[in-house]
Amino acid sequence: MRKKSYLRALGALLLLALPLLLSGCSSALLDPKGQIGEEQRTLIITAFVLMLIVVIPVIVMTLLFAYRYRRGNPEASYKPNWAHSTAIEVVVWFIPCVIIVVLAILTWHTSHDLDPMKPIEADADAMEIQAVSLDWKWLFIYPEQGVATINEVAMPVDRPIRFRISSGSVMNAFFIPTLGTQIYAMAGMDSNLYLIANQEGTYDGRSTNYSGAGFSGMTFQAHALSEEGFQDWVDEVKTSPDSLSYEDGYPALAEPSRNAPVQYFSNVSDALYNNILESFRGGEPQELGLGGEKHGAHGHGAHGKESVNAEAAE
Repeated sequence: MRKKSYLRALGALLLLALPLLLSGCSSALLDPKGQIGEEQRTLIITAFVLMLIVVIPVIVMTLLFAYRYRRGNPEASYKPNWAHSTAIEVVVWFIPCVIIVVLAILTWHTSHDLDPMKPIEADADAMEIQAVSLDWKWLFIYPEQGVATINEVAMPVDRPIRFRISSGSVMNAFFIPTLGTQIYAMAGMDSNLYLIANQEGTYDGRSTNYSGAGFSGMTFQAHALSEEGFQDWVDEVKTSPDSLSYEDGYPALAEPSRNAPVQYFSNVSDALYNNILESFRGGEPQELGLGGEKHGAHGHGAHGKESVNAEAAE
């Protein structure tokens, strides 16, 4: 008896302490700072509540049935020949069917409304940022500002951002949980993702698709700034002495590295992003040597191509 009383007291204590323990937890998905994230949070909570309509009654009734029809309750009715109840059948089938229909309509609507490639309606025009996943870091290119960064991205608040996303290596996934929606980065593919930050702050971003030994360090910070703050950030990036182009700088940058530090490039080639895309669209991925020379899958560079033509002529 003492053991049972002890276990009951311990269970009650844990139940009372659960809200206190959960108060220390936080989730970026449930604390969004942008329009897309807020709509996704609403979808998650709505779907969760609808499912609880079924889950909670089942749990409560299971506990009540176990208590009422326990062996030590002589007042519980015993009906060994009971087999069917139309009212119970209607409730058991009707409520889940209604919830499924509501979830289906909700999913259909939000799947189109939250299409990652759908432009966001706002007072300001969308700004383009090109994001390229490398081993194991993120390259962000700003075509309008003519700058680029490694493992740091900044954007003005209340202005839609059109992320053009690709990969210079294996497949990764671009994700800023506080702003919502992840999308995969694949070599030779030009994906689009529209996001917007409605509050100033610094938010964590990362890849959510395992891509090798340095994956754990493939993180970045996203700064949501005022228009003046964003311009100050751009001016700071432009003070960097480094420049970047597909032939000069990018081959060394594309080499695998772990926990890459933040790096700024004040001058970036206009064609860099397209060059990265096209390097994987020739039928076979092309690799870059450190000197910027393209090599096919069989190791033929410019001189190799001439030798192949010469052999064909012979």
